[in-house]
Amino acid sequence: MKFFVDTAEIDAIAELNELGMVDGVTTNPSLIKKSGRDILEVTKEICDLVAGPVSAEVTAVEADQMIAEGRKLAKIAENIAVKVPLTWDGLKACKVLTDEGTMVNVTLCFSANQALLAAKAGATFISPFIGRLDDIALDGMDLIEDIRVVYDNYGFETQILAASIRSVNHVLDCARIGADVMTAPPNVIKALASHPLTDKGLATFLDDIKAANIKIL
Repeated sequence: MKFFVDTAEIDAIAELNELGMVDGVTTNPSLIKKSGRDILEVTKEICDLVAGPVSAEVTAVEADQMIAEGRKLAKIAENIAVKVPLTWDGLKACKVLTDEGTMVNVTLCFSANQALLAAKAGATFISPFIGRLDDIALDGMDLIEDIRVVYDNYGFETQILAASIRSVNHVLDCARIGADVMTAPPNVIKALASHPLTDKGLATFLDDIKAANIKIL
């Protein structure tokens, strides 16, 4: 499973990228706002840093304007994936931009039917939002599983990009089901390395090393 990091913070991306933990980046206007920087400037910097796809979201809601914004974003770098919402206008924009050779990430997906439409429109990525379904007492993993079955049934090449991931359990469940990609904040990706028994075992090792006065250098 590919790891995308969901942030616009350059330092956080760089740290994970150095460890080989970044296969791509997802951003949106809210994340850019948190960074306090110009959207085009910070997107270009991320694209220069990361080899994989960098999702940059349009701000328009009508197809023609989305297409125009998408074309402008696509000029930033070759690894831009234009992010559009899963609306009828978003699907129109997806089709046009895809036909022009631009990667498109269709976001705000909450049903397998929506995912089917996105695949038919040629989306590179479909972004089902797990956490937001969990918030309304639905199981976001059911959606990931449904989309996986539908896509596999018909050989769609659209990649399932599990989004709105909030916990390490979300990551594991997505990997089990077979999501192609997951995108998560840096703190969730780092938390994958944590386990209380690892901490306990390390503390024991350190105590033994100190007691035995073991030194390597």
